[in-house]
Amino acid sequence: MKNTQVFSAAVAVAVVVAVGGYGVYRLGMRQGMSALQMAASTSSGSATGTTGKQSSKQPLYWHDPMVPGQKFDKPGKSPFMDMPLVPVYGSDTDDGQVSVSPRVQQNLGVRTALVTSGKISGGLSAVGSVAYNERDVALVQARSNGFIERLYVRAPLDPVRKGQPLAELYVPDWIAAQEEFLAVRAMQGPGVATLVDGARQRMRLAGMTEEQVRLVASSGNVHSRLTLTAPRSGVITELGAREGMTVTAGTQLFRVNGLDTVWVNAEVPESVAAKVHPGDVVQAQASALPGRVFKGTVAALVPEVNASTRTLKARIELTNPDRQLMPGMFATLTFAAAGGADVLLVPSEAIIQTGTRSVVLLAQDGGKFMPVDVELGSESNGQTEVRTGLVSGQRIVVSGQFLIDSEASLKGTANRMGGTLPSKAEKSVPVHHGQGKVERIDKDEITISHGPIPTLKWRAMTMQFAMPPEGPQSEVEVGQIVAFDIKPREDGSFEITTISPVANMAAGSAKTASPAQRELKTRVAPAGEQP
Repeated sequence: MKNTQVFSAAVAVAVVVAVGGYGVYRLGMRQGMSALQMAASTSSGSATGTTGKQSSKQPLYWHDPMVPGQKFDKPGKSPFMDMPLVPVYGSDTDDGQVSVSPRVQQNLGVRTALVTSGKISGGLSAVGSVAYNERDVALVQARSNGFIERLYVRAPLDPVRKGQPLAELYVPDWIAAQEEFLAVRAMQGPGVATLVDGARQRMRLAGMTEEQVRLVASSGNVHSRLTLTAPRSGVITELGAREGMTVTAGTQLFRVNGLDTVWVNAEVPESVAAKVHPGDVVQAQASALPGRVFKGTVAALVPEVNASTRTLKARIELTNPDRQLMPGMFATLTFAAAGGADVLLVPSEAIIQTGTRSVVLLAQDGGKFMPVDVELGSESNGQTEVRTGLVSGQRIVVSGQFLIDSEASLKGTANRMGGTLPSKAEKSVPVHHGQGKVERIDKDEITISHGPIPTLKWRAMTMQFAMPPEGPQSEVEVGQIVAFDIKPREDGSFEITTISPVANMAAGSAKTASPAQRELKTRVAPAGEQP
């Protein structure tokens, strides 16, 4: 008896909980319905002017907020929920824009800037090291076999001036040639001039210069010693001579590098090497000489890429007044910007790289933003050239772009930064197949109680479909079981593409009907009718 009372009490408590839960559910549904109806009435009221006349702004379609993907072309009751359909107006459509209220823009920290027209300010910058100008080099060699008796320059990198003595050589081979020349010139008789010319030529073949030959002829004395002089001003970069050493013809004794001009080998990234051309004006500054600016030009671009740094070597030739630039110094180079027509410029921070595209957010009236694909050019000092996609005077977003993109994602905007809206030609229109019973036929619509359509994830329901423009392919009557194909239209409704009666199903013959057809007829048969 006690157990029975306990069981009865438990059942009563369960019933009370169930009834209370159902009451709470119905209360929530009623409140939700009231809110949606209020929103619908507010939207309808906003479409009506203060004079009571209907505005020209008409709903594009109706939908169920719980199933926003399904669109209807007429108001009515939602087939999914026990609630009325909500109208959607033109401002709510997905046209690739996203609307952000001024308050939200302020919270997101959105900043904008104008697209301007001008030239890229400043040029390319690079670094390099100073080196000798290899085109300003002179070599001093021994022209004959001999001995170095005296050396005037004793250490590498010693500075020299043009014409300065470098070394004194004793050349025994010159003595015989000079004595022969002086002896023949002193002879008298016919043919002596020919012998003199031959003797003079033998002195040249011994390695004597024209100046030395003239000195012997004018002085009438033998000169067995030769003084080597510097052919240009500079420094001795190579010293191959020492006092007392024996030299042979062709021995390199000195290498003299000039310092009137120097090279700077600048490392230019290969991505911007196309902007550097021979002849471009360059300014250089050395950290060892603060405040001094040296001017020069691009002599050449070395046709070789450094595999480690991915840079090309630009050879810059600089004038070196007072010879203050020394090989090995570090220099910073600025390539002057090339003149040309004005280009469109935007702040570099406004550019969004998606991996396959370059995008900017275009700010429009009414707090709307539109992503735009752009083609970029040069970039310098925080400014980027835009070749296509924008015009001067437009306003773009320079801060908060990704937060606006998130806002677009929450609102379901299709045209986000990661992809663009497909064109009508690119959109493929899917066709869905179904079967059902014809409930009503109007001039432009047909009402069908159809079974589930898996491709649309629809359950069995009764819906209105637009008739094809050419009408049904065969006679269709109310009460018939039909097979049909539908496709979506731009306004969100569905249009029948093909419709035809299922053989003998309308007459109730089940002999020719498949099991699926008999199941469908059982589902759509009116109450009280036996399939």
